[in-house]
Amino acid sequence: MKKLFIAILFFCYTFMDAQKAETFYKHDKYLSSDKLEGRFVGTKGNNDAAAYIKKYFKKYGLQQFNDSYYQPFKVFVKEGINKMKSDSVATQNVVGYIEGSDPNLKNEYIVIGAHYDHWGWGGQGSGSKKKEAFAIHNGADDNASGVSALLCILEEISKQKVKPKRSIIFISFSGEEEGLLGSKYFVNHLPVPKEVVKVMLNMDMVGRLNDKKELYMGGAGTFPNGVELMKKLQENSGLNPVIHAGDVGGSDHVSFYKESISAVGFHTGGHPQYHTPEDDIELINSEGGALVAQYIYNALVQIANYEEALVFIKQN
Repeated sequence: MKKLFIAILFFCYTFMDAQKAETFYKHDKYLSSDKLEGRFVGTKGNNDAAAYIKKYFKKYGLQQFNDSYYQPFKVFVKEGINKMKSDSVATQNVVGYIEGSDPNLKNEYIVIGAHYDHWGWGGQGSGSKKKEAFAIHNGADDNASGVSALLCILEEISKQKVKPKRSIIFISFSGEEEGLLGSKYFVNHLPVPKEVVKVMLNMDMVGRLNDKKELYMGGAGTFPNGVELMKKLQENSGLNPVIHAGDVGGSDHVSFYKESISAVGFHTGGHPQYHTPEDDIELINSEGGALVAQYIYNALVQIANYEEALVFIKQN
């Protein structure tokens, strides 16, 4: 009887893991499809990606700030990037929140995010590594994978009957590729007082987990006992986290760190397809992406329930 129970339990866990991988793949496949034409700021593909994210923010019960899931802003696009003239275009961050369950701690906020924009058709003046190849840069890893993880984490949080103690802001940034513009705009136009934003977790390129199962992170030491927490979460995670107390990195979490907000960035490493038209869904490790999403979900919940005061610790 005991063996049967263990077998059933193993089957349930395996089925759940497969479901999570399938969900991760579904989100990534849509966001990195040719239909969205590389999600370049100001384009229909970028706006369609935002609408897709907004749909799931609403589905999983996120509350709105200022009666909208969108935080619009303008981006200046240089000549030669996806359009033949220089121009200012409109785009938007997609943002919502879950209110914390603790009467006092709900007034503090943890932010979790991932940028959804990419390089569109590339071309001269863009960040493409193949500027001569005017072709759709689908960005399956950069950063459809981060958004996929964000939506998987949100789905998991939405299932909790009792929400974490602190409130959680979910955000998908636009304009990251042009210089962290969406996150800079958000930090400068926060919907809550800056002093109540305690930690930011960011996912940028988490879809290519390698054979060593290495999840890299920088900034784990920017809040109390962060390195110790991340090491503890390794147990039974199926991952081998490479944890840096500092080495904050170069994605959207840096915008928070520069404003003295604790910030941790997660990624699964670089690859030859980075910023090229070859960064496609066929190369995504969706099982690995699901493992990464689960690890970061666990980190998010632990931090949102932290007993210790969350204070900023400056790193190198």
